[in-house]
Amino acid sequence: MSDQPLEIDRRGIMLVVSSPSGAGKTTLTRNLLQEEKEVVMSVSVTTRAKRPSEIEGVHYHFISQRQFERMRENGDLLESAEVHGNCYGTPREPVEAALAAGKDVLFDIDWQGTQQLRHSVLAPDVITVFLLPPSAAELKARLERRAEDPSDVIKRRLENAADEIPHWVEYDYVLVNRELERSFTRLRSILTAERLKRVHPQNVQAFADQLLADLKGFAS
Repeated sequence: MSDQPLEIDRRGIMLVVSSPSGAGKTTLTRNLLQEEKEVVMSVSVTTRAKRPSEIEGVHYHFISQRQFERMRENGDLLESAEVHGNCYGTPREPVEAALAAGKDVLFDIDWQGTQQLRHSVLAPDVITVFLLPPSAAELKARLERRAEDPSDVIKRRLENAADEIPHWVEYDYVLVNRELERSFTRLRSILTAERLKRVHPQNVQAFADQLLADLKGFAS
C-alpha cells in the first residue's frame, strides 16, 4: 500500500502566444515563465549575428546558414521563416523531449509560424492564443513609449499589425490586453484548463487502480 500522494502524469502542452508588436506579449510571456515552473521557453535557432546583450542558448541558438539549411532539410525544425534576410526556426528535438517529460513549452511566434507548427505536430498538443491591443491609438502609443525605434520603424510595425490582426480568427483563444494583470490571469486560466484536458485516460486509470488498491488495503 502506497503512503505517498498519487500523481497523474500528463503530456505537456505547446502554448503559442502571437500578437502585433506592442500589444504586450513579451511582458505576459515573461511573467508566465516566472510564475509557472512547469513552463519552458522554446529557444529558436537563427542565422543572424548575436547582439551584445544576447546570450547563446537563452535568447537564441546562433548558427550558420549552412547549419540552418541542413536542419530544415532533415526535418529538424518544427517551423521556420526568413525575416529581413535572416532565418529563424524552432528545433524539434528539445520541444518533443520537454512535452514527453510533462513540461509545457511556450512559443513566441507569428501567425505564419503558428500555421507551420500546426502542420508539424499532433494537433492536440498545440494551443494558440492571439493577443490584441485595446485600440489602434493605444498600440501606437505603446510603441512610442518604448522609445526603442525611430518613427519609420514604428510606422512599419503599425503596417505589419494591420496585416497580422486579421489572423486572430485562426487561433483557439483571443485576449484583448486592456489591463496587464487581468490578461495575465486569463492566460494562466487558459493554461490551467488545457492542462486538465490533456491527462490521458490510461494515466487516470492507473491512478484510480492504485487508489482502489489502497482503499482495499485499509478495509482488510
